[in-house]
Amino acid sequence: MAILSKLQTVTVLLGLVAGCVFKAGHSSGDPSTTPTVTSSSPIDGATGVSLSGSISATFSEAMDPTTLTISSFTLTSGATAIPVVGTVTYGDGTVVLTPTAYLASDSTFTATITAEATSALGVALATEHRWSFTGNAGPAGIPVDLGTAANYVILAKSGISGITATVTGNLGVSPAAATYITGFSLIADASNMFSTSAQITGRVYAASYVAPTPAILTTAVSDMELAFSAAAARTADVSELGSGDISGMTLAPGVYRWSTGLTISSNVTLAGGPTAVWIFQVAQDLTMNANARIVLAGGALPKNVFWQVSGGPLTLAAMAHLEGIVLTSTAVTFAAGASINGRLLAQTAANVNGSTVVEPSL
Repeated sequence: MAILSKLQTVTVLLGLVAGCVFKAGHSSGDPSTTPTVTSSSPIDGATGVSLSGSISATFSEAMDPTTLTISSFTLTSGATAIPVVGTVTYGDGTVVLTPTAYLASDSTFTATITAEATSALGVALATEHRWSFTGNAGPAGIPVDLGTAANYVILAKSGISGITATVTGNLGVSPAAATYITGFSLIADASNMFSTSAQITGRVYAASYVAPTPAILTTAVSDMELAFSAAAARTADVSELGSGDISGMTLAPGVYRWSTGLTISSNVTLAGGPTAVWIFQVAQDLTMNANARIVLAGGALPKNVFWQVSGGPLTLAAMAHLEGIVLTSTAVTFAAGASINGRLLAQTAANVNGSTVVEPSL
């Protein structure tokens, strides 16, 4: 009986050891072992990193997947640590962070894995693991060529309404006549080639003014339509993000596409450098709710942001603010107090009553 008891004891101990080895995922099975990061990609200090790649780290032992999330594994851009949106996955000892869009060009990025990450036995990293790298210097994208449509802050085909609006930049309407520009108390220039208004820092052009204005406007409208088609033809980097609601998100440069409408009910940040480009392809309507804002960070410029809206109006509610170039096949409607730093290029009408419209710097 004594011999049997000793054998049983040894069997139980062996079973416990085997269980520890299986659970820990490494040969020692020692619950006191602290996990470490053994390698990372890109390596610390790397330069010229591809803008479309993912970021990963490999551990010394098996980790608890539930502790490897967008909270414990983060990526930031620049000295101000702007968060880069992405997804985190884990498998075979390696955690991978995949950005939702291309990284900004010629920028420095910092990846961090915090002590929230634990091994399969629940042992945390001793300290957070951090490494940095720099993206390649190539452009993150090519801006949409607006042609001569870039000479206008508002360009529309059927009319512009701007009661109590404040506008910086030129207005143009064609093939509609000047009578379809309302709310600005236009003052005709002696040349009859354009008008002015106390509400507008710039000139107002219409198809009914004398030559060469009609021909110039015809070319500008054609360029507007070509730009719309060019923006729509770009290959998407990200599709159906947020199921058509990007409220509260921070977005890296890239081409975003939705087969539905797009809703923005709280601030959206576009984070990237001065050469970074964003193109938003929206198949239906685009709606910004009251007080929602597009915020540019990291040196991003409104002239490199394009909102291509195909199947419905672009609507800004009271006090909403938009950055970028609007290219829409339908109408633009701003509520009182809404504003844009960019351009409104509409293939029907632009209604900006009580709003502020400012053209972007070149």
